[in-house]
Amino acid sequence: MRILVTNDDGIDSLGLHELARSIADLGEVTVVAPDKEYSGAGAAIGAVHLIRPEVHDAYIEGIQTSWSVSGPPGLCVIYARLGLFGDPFDLVVSGINPGINVGRSVYHSGTVGAALTARNGGITGIAVSQAVTDWGVEGQASNEVLDKQIWESAAEVAKIVTASVIERPLSKASVLNVNVPNLPLNKIAGWRNTRIGFEPMRALAKADLISKPGHAGSYQVEMNWGDPSPLPSDTDGGAVMEDYVSVTWLGHIPTETPPDNDPAAQALNELFAK
Repeated sequence: MRILVTNDDGIDSLGLHELARSIADLGEVTVVAPDKEYSGAGAAIGAVHLIRPEVHDAYIEGIQTSWSVSGPPGLCVIYARLGLFGDPFDLVVSGINPGINVGRSVYHSGTVGAALTARNGGITGIAVSQAVTDWGVEGQASNEVLDKQIWESAAEVAKIVTASVIERPLSKASVLNVNVPNLPLNKIAGWRNTRIGFEPMRALAKADLISKPGHAGSYQVEMNWGDPSPLPSDTDGGAVMEDYVSVTWLGHIPTETPPDNDPAAQALNELFAK
């Protein structure tokens, strides 16, 4: 069993290291992670022809093989699938992200994006994220609160879930999104199978342009982060807010029946009727 471990917070992230060490006895673990933070990168691979990514040796205590890539997590997974880091991988595990990836955050999360990219290549992906204390917006966290992370709780949940997927192989490549409260394991209420909600636990509320001194026509963006708001109990975010581990299997983007009076259809009919 070859397991690729990656993340979107970069090769130096403590969450990445804790995750890799927690599952090291489940198979042959190789870490391939971005050389810097790529939070919010989704499943992006970047403009490879422009960034000309490089790969470098990296060191993580307790892990035999680690690499850093000068590109986003999706690219790390693609490089692995193409054989850049040896034989094919059987499983991709991404995380531990400080900040839960729930609701609309799953569209933007590089942590989840790595798992989605794995599935696109026919490999099951597991994304693991953990709530942060006091601060967490749209799946991201401030560096000032990371010393409050109880990494070992999320790492233990990740190990149990990963081991279960290995022991009971799935019939097709899938994506599992796991979100863990930032609590000691014995304080977590349990777990729930959840649906994807819409709102995150705490959302971006407002943005303002602030003139950059000495730079006419240039502006800095000042963000208003908003306050935490309650979420439905059956959603991924609601479960974590109630101190449960949220477990969500993510499907493919579905197609929908065109809307009544489809405006695109009408415009295209007119175009090609000329």
